Amino acid sequence: MQVLVTGGAGYIGSHTVKALRAKGHDVWIYDNLVYGHKQAVPQDRLLVGNLAEIDRLDHFFVTHSIDAVIHFAAYASVGESVHNPSKYYLNNVHDTLGLLELLRKHHIHRVVFSSSCAVYGIPPKTPITEDMPKNPINPYGRTKLMIEQALDDYAQAYEWGYASLRYFNAAGASRDGEIGEDHRNEGHLIPLAILAAMGQKPPLQIFGTDYPTPDGTCIRDYIHVEDLALAHVMALEKIEAGTHLNLNLGMGKGYSVREVITTVEAVSGRQVPCVEAARRIGDPAELVADPTQAMQILGWQPRYTDLAEIIQTAWKWHSTHPHGFASQ
Repeated sequence: MQVLVTGGAGYIGSHTVKALRAKGHDVWIYDNLVYGHKQAVPQDRLLVGNLAEIDRLDHFFVTHSIDAVIHFAAYASVGESVHNPSKYYLNNVHDTLGLLELLRKHHIHRVVFSSSCAVYGIPPKTPITEDMPKNPINPYGRTKLMIEQALDDYAQAYEWGYASLRYFNAAGASRDGEIGEDHRNEGHLIPLAILAAMGQKPPLQIFGTDYPTPDGTCIRDYIHVEDLALAHVMALEKIEAGTHLNLNLGMGKGYSVREVITTVEAVSGRQVPCVEAARRIGDPAELVADPTQAMQILGWQPRYTDLAEIIQTAWKWHSTHPHGFASQ
């Protein structure tokens, strides 16, 4: 298949590009490189541009025969979305709807959408199944849910096939050590713990130690980025006209903040300096996926089922790239 991956130079996008190429798909990447890295993808397949540049995207579709789109291009910081919702609604909703209109114009009817467990908000129980209420508690989650709903409407009206994949906590790096997680303003627990252990970041903040969990810290479901990438490829190859999928992607097991810290210390052989801080508003005590539907429908199975194995790949990446892609 000829596939356009928007936001394909980002963390999850670049791993998905790698997985697509390994399966023999012909891949193009469209990314503005605000958060993505040109070093993470093949240079001869990268087009630099913003999602809002409709004319540029239109020209691309005119000059290339594209069969499907995997759409990652979105802003993804929960905290930033609260303080600057305009940025999120303009890019994640308005500009994505512009993309959908271009796909309709050029008769591209197969879409895989990068969604999020943020569409659930604070769930009534865990593990979280796809039929649970969708009550996002921040603008980021609301933008994801809006596009899920738009995709479903487009699919029913225009006979599209789509898959909305609701990620839990992406983690790790490629097993071969070629690409990994490099965010300019890192907000994810595992890289923050690793970088704190390396002395590259200040002590790790533990937000809340009084949650109703075994050790008082939040519990999250960490899924390896290569497992996420594989699910995108399998979803792409599964969908056809009339396929409407909304699937959770997680390991199906949760780990607390303190368990993550302990595992980083065991893998690295270094202490993770920490400071305790107050809870963050809106942080649920526990978010764990039930990935049964993805397993049954796609035939997908996480290959990384142990937190230490996930962290080992992340530690390898950060050890060999102490300054991220700038180390190359």
